Amino acid sequence: MANVISLSILQDVVKHAAAFRCRVRLEPAGGPGAKVFPPTYEGGAYAFEKRLLPGSPTPVPCVLLDSVQSQANRMEETLQEACDAGRLNLPTVAVDFTPYFPGEGLPEDQRLLEPIGRITALQAPHRIADAILRDSLVTEENKPFRSANAKRESTYGRRLREVSPRNATPLFELCPTALLFGMWDSTGVKGGLGAKFERALVGEIVGINAVPGVKTSSRIDPLGIQLKAGTLYRTPPDNDFGWTLDPELAVKENGKSVMLGKDGRPAEANHGNIPPTLSKRDRDGEYLGGGVTLDYAEQTIVLSLPALRRLRFPVNGQQSEQADVAARTVLAALGLCAAILMNDAGLDLRSRCLLWPVAPLRWELLGRPGEVQGDLTLDAEAAINLVNEAVAAAKEAGLPWLERPLQLQPSAELVKLVVKSQQVATSQSGEGGK
Repeated sequence: MANVISLSILQDVVKHAAAFRCRVRLEPAGGPGAKVFPPTYEGGAYAFEKRLLPGSPTPVPCVLLDSVQSQANRMEETLQEACDAGRLNLPTVAVDFTPYFPGEGLPEDQRLLEPIGRITALQAPHRIADAILRDSLVTEENKPFRSANAKRESTYGRRLREVSPRNATPLFELCPTALLFGMWDSTGVKGGLGAKFERALVGEIVGINAVPGVKTSSRIDPLGIQLKAGTLYRTPPDNDFGWTLDPELAVKENGKSVMLGKDGRPAEANHGNIPPTLSKRDRDGEYLGGGVTLDYAEQTIVLSLPALRRLRFPVNGQQSEQADVAARTVLAALGLCAAILMNDAGLDLRSRCLLWPVAPLRWELLGRPGEVQGDLTLDAEAAINLVNEAVAAAKEAGLPWLERPLQLQPSAELVKLVVKSQQVATSQSGEGGK
């Protein structure tokens, strides 16, 4: 019979255990033998490698289906969705670009061409240390969130200057997920000497016994437009379609009509046929980008408890075991919850890479050397309740917990930079990618 992970169990194991571990077998949604598509890297290649697996006398060809970084992003995304739905209440920092689109009444260099909306520390690439947040103002103080000038910096930014593994309380208050997924404050006032926090929660999905496939491509144009039908020319921005066959109506550069794209072929405007072709081969003769077939895929998730025990959480400058255990319990509950919510949302990793767990998530607790307790369970609602219970206990221990997101507004210079970037992107798109 499975054992449910309770708050009392979690409070006990964060004191001495090594890790929570989950290994779940996955198969393509199309069934065994169906093709799936891994992420592509430079040149359209997949991340193949050979791994030694239990029961196999020789290394087995494997392919990376979802990296540690990608799994972390998916977990943060599902935590953000849970917060947006009112299921969780996590401290975070949020910067809102909504007033700048369409930005009526604002100067042109402050009006976004495309909406961006609200970005939180759960969505920013470097979490609370991201430059997007750094270059914004705390709304309630009208001061920079982070600044090289301590006198101009917000009270929150000044607290973050003192953050370290021995003083993780300010991060616990503002962005506890940074302690869970890792952070390097390399964009702050200390640069490369900024505080570093290792990942405590690591996930990965690997395809086992992976065989590369072949990618085919073709398109039949119902209009039957031929390659030699004529040369297309790029037109000014006020033209409805962006191209013309008449060189006199085209954009001129140095007195010459500018062709659409590279060579003015109808394909530059997405017209015409694409003959059936196979993908290119790499140096080893394997086809690039053609997907893979697998024996199966495996997802591994590990929550390191020693990584959490390295963190200290002083309250009002005073260290206490009660506060340390309470904060670490919150982070452990949050890590389990993030992994469970991610899998509960479905592992649709990318186009043509939907994976399905063949069994529910089961956790193992790696205790003292040689001690493994298996078959621990936690469903999504129980995981959310566990986080809420752990947070309540942390508050009783005197730990701070931001009840609502810290609101930031982007600085005028940051908005101007984004607007210019959008203008450049629009211009390049109008030039056929030139």
